[in-house]
Amino acid sequence: QVQLVESGGGLVQAGGSLRLSCAASGRTFSSYAMAWFRQAPGKEREFVAAISWTGISTYYADSVKGRVTISRDNAKNTVYLQMNSLTPGDTAVYYCAAEKSGAMTSWRYEYDYWGQGTQVTVSS
Repeated sequence: QVQLVESGGGLVQAGGSLRLSCAASGRTFSSYAMAWFRQAPGKEREFVAAISWTGISTYYADSVKGRVTISRDNAKNTVYLQMNSLTPGDTAVYYCAAEKSGAMTSWRYEYDYWGQGTQVTVSS
């Protein structure tokens, strides 16, 4: 079992930056693929970024490519999401997710564990 706890959300002006963190419990974290998803009010949960268990491979949604960087520190059991040039369209609850087979995917139903989410609000 893995527990995920997100942090780092908040209110930021358009054009600003935020760094989200996701701390994971469990000794098998380093073997899991990790991802960030987000959900805006009234919308489906959507993929943002994913990272392989090694941290070598990453994958981004087109909507955030070039503005967002996902990374991980397996020694700290933590995955990060650095977000730059934020716009009001990035406003959402951001969720961390873990995929225990190690397969990096944008399909949310493949992910086995989820955090509770952290709110990101971007003002214009």
